[in-house]
Amino acid sequence: MDDSLPVQRSEKLSEAEVERLQAAASLLRKAEKPVRILRAVAWPPEAQSRFFEAGETELPEVTYQPLDAAPVREAVADAKAKIDGSSPVHDWLRRTADTIDVAAAMLAGIGTKEFHKRCLQLYGSPQTELMNCDVRPLDLARMLDYVLSAYTNLELNLNAKGELPSTTTAAEMQPRMQAILNRHFGAEAPRVEIAEHLSAKALAGAKAIKLRRDASFSDRDVAQLVQHEAFVHAATSLNGAAQTAFPILGAGHPGTTRTQEGLAVFAELISGAMDPSRMLRLADRVLAIQMSMDGADFLQIYRFFKDKTHDKTQAFENARRVFRGGVLTGGAPFTKDSVYLEGVVRVHNFLRIAVQETRVDCIRLLFAGKMDIEDMPAVTALAAQGLCVFPKFLPPWARDLRFLLSYIAYSSFLNRMNLERVRDHYKDMLENCAPTNPAPQGQSTASPS
Repeated sequence: MDDSLPVQRSEKLSEAEVERLQAAASLLRKAEKPVRILRAVAWPPEAQSRFFEAGETELPEVTYQPLDAAPVREAVADAKAKIDGSSPVHDWLRRTADTIDVAAAMLAGIGTKEFHKRCLQLYGSPQTELMNCDVRPLDLARMLDYVLSAYTNLELNLNAKGELPSTTTAAEMQPRMQAILNRHFGAEAPRVEIAEHLSAKALAGAKAIKLRRDASFSDRDVAQLVQHEAFVHAATSLNGAAQTAFPILGAGHPGTTRTQEGLAVFAELISGAMDPSRMLRLADRVLAIQMSMDGADFLQIYRFFKDKTHDKTQAFENARRVFRGGVLTGGAPFTKDSVYLEGVVRVHNFLRIAVQETRVDCIRLLFAGKMDIEDMPAVTALAAQGLCVFPKFLPPWARDLRFLLSYIAYSSFLNRMNLERVRDHYKDMLENCAPTNPAPQGQSTASPS
């Protein structure tokens, strides 16, 4: 499809107003650079080893360096003074300024309840209502946990020989991923590197994706990492870096997190890379955040994850994600991980309506940089004036939209059906179906003679 599809035009900004807004955006870009949240809340590698050496019975000892928020807030105030007017672009930059201001205040209070208070302003919580629909990320997490937990003991991914696929080492995975990235990004492909110490199995940036040397990867990990980290996060970073008129589109501040993570999870779903264990991890993090907000401490959350995963290293990592930057004794966690489920719901619904309204341009513009869905009126206004270029790098499903359009057009009709009546019909029917034990693909269910 043609990337130059017409964009609905809003009132054109004058040249003088564009210059003022660009000056404000430049100040905001400068202001947000020291506000590096994931770096600030990171735990040292020895926190894990000390925890295990102590018998998994003592709270980890972690210290943080609070941010001096004064220079950031001063730059934000200077930027807001230049945002004097009314248009989608003005509204976008004001929201961005407010987000950076709150993020700076959050890091100034790191390790305290003030951190959690500001965190709720930026990321919401498991109880955040979804688009006035009386449903919340916690509701989705509980539903996923209920449905998918029934499949944790089934060998869903057996090969034709009835065996589980072998795992892959970081050394084996590195060239496979690099080849995929080279084909997709060409000369601008991020490097795939092996690192000695990472808090997760893999971490991604615009220039490099790092794999932990001692990690093992499943057959689905390659596809999930490529879709999530490379085709979305790295792509929006590279596309944002190309926005020379408004470089703030290259900044991944907390105001963009909900949509960026939602896009990345949706990419796993629409590409077929998602699996029950991955979806359960996302759901369990939301459940754990709520448990911590209700008072559970690090040890309780660690045991919750250990019961779920039967892997103490993974359990520690999951618990760390909940408590980084917050209070280890409970009541004040880091709520960022609740936006994965909230974000994918928002992205999915946006794409549904964009398809129905034939706004393919808006689907692709989501990848033009680091943005929130609510920023789309501003982004289209900039694109209409040649101040935002269409993205160079798109996931395959967003470049070739045939499957997405077909899937959403069909699924939109299903939403009109009464699910309770459908469930009652098929539930009764399934109760009359004799239980069977399907063999892996390629094997016969017949008994040997």
